[in-house]
Amino acid sequence: MFTDIVILAGGFGERLWPASRPDHPKQFLSLGKNFSLLQNSILRALALKPEGKIVIATRKDLLESCAKHALELSQKVSDDDKNKILRDLIVLAEPEAKHTTAPIILTCHMLEKISPDVKHSVLVLTSDHVITPVENFAADCKEAYEIASKGNFVCFAIPPTEASTGYGYIKTGDAVTEKTYKIDNFKEKPDAKTAEEYFKSGKYFWNSGMFGFTSDFLKAELKKCQSDVSCAFECVENGKAPKLAKINGIYYVKKWSEMDKAYSSTPKIAIDNAIAEKTDKACAVTTTFKWDDVGSWDAFAKFSEGEDNVIAQAYSENNFVYSDIPVALCDVKDLIVVIKNGKALVMKKGSSNLVRDVVKSIK
Repeated sequence: MFTDIVILAGGFGERLWPASRPDHPKQFLSLGKNFSLLQNSILRALALKPEGKIVIATRKDLLESCAKHALELSQKVSDDDKNKILRDLIVLAEPEAKHTTAPIILTCHMLEKISPDVKHSVLVLTSDHVITPVENFAADCKEAYEIASKGNFVCFAIPPTEASTGYGYIKTGDAVTEKTYKIDNFKEKPDAKTAEEYFKSGKYFWNSGMFGFTSDFLKAELKKCQSDVSCAFECVENGKAPKLAKINGIYYVKKWSEMDKAYSSTPKIAIDNAIAEKTDKACAVTTTFKWDDVGSWDAFAKFSEGEDNVIAQAYSENNFVYSDIPVALCDVKDLIVVIKNGKALVMKKGSSNLVRDVVKSIK
């Protein structure tokens, strides 16, 4: 299984406004009474029993919140998992947001500095998705590890359940194993007609945004496929290890001058564009777990365990309320009502695609 796990935890909180916001994005929200989305992501990482580190890569202004959520989780899990969190979880705060390639290659270098005698294999997870059941997730990750350990860049391809225009797609090619394929190519978010064609073909899958590889492979492919990023991080590779400290009882990178230097010159680019779309060694594991990126209020309502603060309804049906204050509903249906952080959103179900536009107009 993968030695180390990276959880990407940036985001600016536009799609689930007003509950999420730049200083409190989606990963800190909870779908129920127990764990936040970030905490559930840490739980999935723990379920894989990694021998090395669990790294949360985030922005500087989210450092304290990430550490707080990790510490709170450690008080609710088994002693073994608690010890793993307190000993091996590290929050790595980027100097500035540079998309996903920079934090991923930075984490690889950090892992090698901290544990130089280990051959690192890295699994990159998201901090704000819903994935069930964990048993299927673990089995698919084991398959991904086997493929990645042979010198491949592995993606997780989600079998689509509808002709969605909200996701990027992976077109599969030749079979590698029973459920793993070479990637023919990647497709950006399609229009409705194209999405329908993808869905009917049976050859296109949603791109989950999760990846697996060995650290040595990623460094070599980055040098070949995206040399400007590779050059920017040479100072990190040749420099000293980061200085770690604790905040809220959790390890974090307190000081790393080489990181600051690399970020001042590295371009901003997604790992999909830098590596996945350029390498000839990209493979996709077709997943057996259920997945949703909870990227809208419609999705949030579907997965939430119940409504908050509905005190009365009269002649109302099929509404979802997520509120800090009591709400009464009269003669309305098919609404989503969100009242958080002193702001309110009232929308018809199915209109989640308009929320980001509204937030931009408010800004």
